Amino acid sequence: MAKQTLHPPAEIAFIGLGAMGIPMVKNLIKGAYKLKVFSRTISKETKVLLKGAKFSESPQDSSLKVNALLICVNDDSAVEDVIFGNKGAISNISKGCIVINLSTITPNKSREINSKLKERSISYLDAPVTGGTEAAINGTLTILASGNEYVFKECLPILRNIGNNIHFYGEIGKGQEVKAVNQILVAGCYASLAEGIAMGTKLGLPMNKVVNSLKDGAAFSWALKNRSSNMINDSYYPGFKLKHHNKDLKIALEIASDLGIDLPITKAIKEIEEELIKQGYENNDLSVLKKGIK
Repeated sequence: MAKQTLHPPAEIAFIGLGAMGIPMVKNLIKGAYKLKVFSRTISKETKVLLKGAKFSESPQDSSLKVNALLICVNDDSAVEDVIFGNKGAISNISKGCIVINLSTITPNKSREINSKLKERSISYLDAPVTGGTEAAINGTLTILASGNEYVFKECLPILRNIGNNIHFYGEIGKGQEVKAVNQILVAGCYASLAEGIAMGTKLGLPMNKVVNSLKDGAAFSWALKNRSSNMINDSYYPGFKLKHHNKDLKIALEIASDLGIDLPITKAIKEIEEELIKQGYENNDLSVLKKGIK
């Protein structure tokens, strides 16, 4: 494969302007990259926030003459559609371009996409992210990459604009497997935090003081630090949407089933999430799990 240069001022495309995608694009613009961007819905506010980016009409349009195509969308079908669907990027992706998938999807889908792109001499890097909207805004995401190691190294100049904790796990799909483990741990942290806040509130404890007291102890977690106030105030502003985490738990449980492993705690949390989704909380931050504690 011919050596590429992905340092600024290379032109790259970014598809998916959600809660995570918008701040990632902002940080890439700050890094002096020329950005083509696409999302199915783009507000006037988004266009103001991403001043300097060129807005495209479709994934096909955005992928013309770019060095790399970054994708941050919801699930397997969305990634598939962006690349191979009607007006998909595949018709304009040139040989030697690198497709960097920042979305959380099934490991098997990542392997399938990699095989399809490889047939066209297009490189693919599996690179799901974690760290929440705060890390996306600050450019401090954790990135769990897998694929060809040379391709990974070529992508580092781009990835360093959006993350500062970047890890490589070898063959395609392994990054998604690590992300599944991450989402199992996230589920447990949020669920136990919800139960603790619920009990403390019923006891009449000053929960803001309680949380502050526990931040330096064994109970510390990212969720305690960043999402306890949501639960205390019963205010679940858009962050990492409940429906997206539920999708991720489904992936984790499918992997566990294939391995013959039972994950009873994860199953129970998934069921609580699904009940909350039925009640209309699917677009609330995951901290809305507090409403599932009776």
